[in-house]
Amino acid sequence: MITIIKKLFSMKCFSKLKVLFVLLIFLISSCVSKKQVLYMQNINAIDITEISSSEYTFQENDILKIDVTSIEMKASIPYNKVSPTNGIGNSLNLIQLDGYLVTKKKTINFPVLGEISVEGKTTTDLENYLKQRLESEGHLINSNVTVRLLNSKVTILGEVRNPGTFTFTEKNMSLLQVLGLAGDLTIDGNRQDIILIREADGKRTVVNIDLTSANWLLSPYQNVQPNDVLIINPNSKKVKSAGLIGNISTALSIASILLSTIILIR
Repeated sequence: MITIIKKLFSMKCFSKLKVLFVLLIFLISSCVSKKQVLYMQNINAIDITEISSSEYTFQENDILKIDVTSIEMKASIPYNKVSPTNGIGNSLNLIQLDGYLVTKKKTINFPVLGEISVEGKTTTDLENYLKQRLESEGHLINSNVTVRLLNSKVTILGEVRNPGTFTFTEKNMSLLQVLGLAGDLTIDGNRQDIILIREADGKRTVVNIDLTSANWLLSPYQNVQPNDVLIINPNSKKVKSAGLIGNISTALSIASILLSTIILIR
């Protein structure tokens, strides 16, 4: 680099001011500002105590785990799904085989009660609905129903350390927790433009999230939902480095060759 600078200063066709200007452009283009890297820079300026998130409603092909208990344990046995895989192991794949598959009509086939619609229902809604029916129809006394979604997954692509599809069983999973599963963004990830794609009830929603601001914590997208897709695009520095002139060292090498050619011709 020093050799290039000396050559530039020695050439009559270049003024020193122009040389300094060119070098300044090279240096600026290779830098990423702190504002592009730090997360939630205005977090102390806004009130994030209120949690605003939309609950997930069941979709086709969801697999549900439903457990029913009551004061009289033997009385609740007919309302629990029993299959040959019970007791074999606790792997998620085996547990899913014992789950209730949501059909295209958004129904499940529940023991004794028969076909039940889960359209528009959340896990809490379904728990309350089943409890109400079991008790009001005289099936059980003081019943307790728990519902869990077994095949929740989120896909993370782009500038993260471990891109891929991740399965989770938590009822609520925050965006930051999901990014943690992928090993966080790389230094080349564009933190100001995270793309989130969400599909529900036959509709697709695409939103852009700026992680450098804390404002997204006030939106319904602070928690991910099953089948969400996150795309982390590269920042401008990474995009430039992927072009014909990869980085500053490459640019300086090309400039050195050009200058040497010009000097030889002169």
